[in-house]
Amino acid sequence: MGQVQGKVALVTGAAAGIGAAIATTLGREGATVVLTDLDDRRGEATAEAIRAAGGQALYLHQDVTEEGRWAEVVGEVDKQYGRLDVLVANAGIAIMGPLLEMSLADWRRQTAVNIDGVFLTVKHGIPLMRKSGQGGSIVMISSVAGLRGSANLAGYSATKGAVRLFAKSVALECAGARDDIRCNSVHPGIIDTEIWDKMPAGAADSRRNAPIDARAIAEGSVPTGKLGTAQDIANGVLYLASDASRYVTGSELVIDSGLMAGRVGNLAAR
Repeated sequence: MGQVQGKVALVTGAAAGIGAAIATTLGREGATVVLTDLDDRRGEATAEAIRAAGGQALYLHQDVTEEGRWAEVVGEVDKQYGRLDVLVANAGIAIMGPLLEMSLADWRRQTAVNIDGVFLTVKHGIPLMRKSGQGGSIVMISSVAGLRGSANLAGYSATKGAVRLFAKSVALECAGARDDIRCNSVHPGIIDTEIWDKMPAGAADSRRNAPIDARAIAEGSVPTGKLGTAQDIANGVLYLASDASRYVTGSELVIDSGLMAGRVGNLAAR
């Protein structure tokens, strides 16, 4: 307990799923957590649950693609707490389907949230992180789809690959500034969240219209056959947010139960 005691953390997309798990975990470990999202009902419920458990949390409505709102959110964090130590760029969307069937509007909407939103997160967050002179940790949530290509997820993979390299560039700029701000990316594998319900299989195969079965995907593609949980990702973010990772920057934390390692079995022997 207390791995991030006394720190102030801002988590985007924190109303549910991985974002809510991250916010709850940081709050349980002693951080004051500012949660932002578009889903006010669930966002405030998550913040209230953190407070009910003895933590400190504040929920703010935010569309991460709106720069004007970013100035207001960071200004409120400064007003309330006067510092920012942990910045988690988690907000993101996934649009599934064949590339040639994707509209330019959907491509741009996904890019706006997954890339522009992350850019605005650090552009407006870093100045407040530097204010205290104590450094800090930026964590960008990417995906294993940002490490390799994926059919029917070309747009999503493009955005998550961009986040991966953006994190490294931010890490180097902060290192060059000697501001003690670290930046790393986290790459979840097949995780049990609501995002699968928002990507009907019909988007990739017009013959089907049932929600994607994430557990079946994990059993068929993850070496261990296991489906991950949001808490698995939150545990990794906790490490990167804490002082235990003080010498870690510009790195990738892959949390995928071996998915990126390769296949089980000796193909060379066949």
